[in-house]
Amino acid sequence: MNPTLLMTQPLSTRYVVITPVRDEEQHLTATIESMVRQTVLPQQWIIVNDGSKDRTGAIIDSYASSYSWITAVHRPDRGFRKSGGGVVEAFNSGLAALTVGDWEFIAKFDGDLTFEPGYFESCFGEFAADTCLGLGGGVICYVYQDGSKTVEEAPSFHVRGATKIYRRSCWERIGGLITAPGWDTFDEIKANSLGWKTRSFPHLHLLHHRETGAADGNWRTSVKYGRANYICGYHPVFMLCKCVRRVAQKPYFTGAAGLIFGFLTGYLHRIPRAGNRDTIAYLRREQVNRLWGKETIWR
Repeated sequence: MNPTLLMTQPLSTRYVVITPVRDEEQHLTATIESMVRQTVLPQQWIIVNDGSKDRTGAIIDSYASSYSWITAVHRPDRGFRKSGGGVVEAFNSGLAALTVGDWEFIAKFDGDLTFEPGYFESCFGEFAADTCLGLGGGVICYVYQDGSKTVEEAPSFHVRGATKIYRRSCWERIGGLITAPGWDTFDEIKANSLGWKTRSFPHLHLLHHRETGAADGNWRTSVKYGRANYICGYHPVFMLCKCVRRVAQKPYFTGAAGLIFGFLTGYLHRIPRAGNRDTIAYLRREQVNRLWGKETIWR
């Protein structure tokens, strides 16, 4: 790509991407190739090698030497996977290495995704059509060996942590990401409480080549989600209803038990909540309204 073309892109397409990765040798090359083929390229893409033990670091360095807009950041191995907070710590290392100052959008993007060449251009079209949209992104899909394709279900206001795009003014209002499980829900709750809209774009699909929670297993993933809900400030009654509903979903009992265990042990260990009183009060009002069938961010 001619660097001159990058400088002539309209301001609304000036964006930066930060991708924390750990042991993604199997999928990272395909993700980078998808980005390289984008019709609108990022001004800077920082790929953070979070202590990988495989060839992830070498792959990043190879592409960084070929594309001036790709930056490699290498972090030492902490010796373990730090659920929730680890990815945000790695993201913040990338944020500290950012050299482009006049960006309008910042994306947190995973290193195990593949996507169409027009993905980012289409996303920015959504932002251009709605100036109140502060956070958006496509939906995560999985393709199985038999050729079947499924879309990961989520509330319409929720954008998966693997593919979040923030408008700069929204990003600055929410104050960045919390370093804890639940960061990818709390950002949306805070944005909505401040008057921004957040939503996923159901017509824009990204293939995720690693199942959500695959690295931790079903039990630990469910516990993590329960703890994340506690940290965000979920209403206890809403959480109870969520767990009851989860009993009927796979993994049937384990999923619900893990959620309630992670949630209740948050109280037991007196883990600090992420939000202030106003943010938590906003979230709980929305959840109570949903239980009563009223209009909420859950729609």
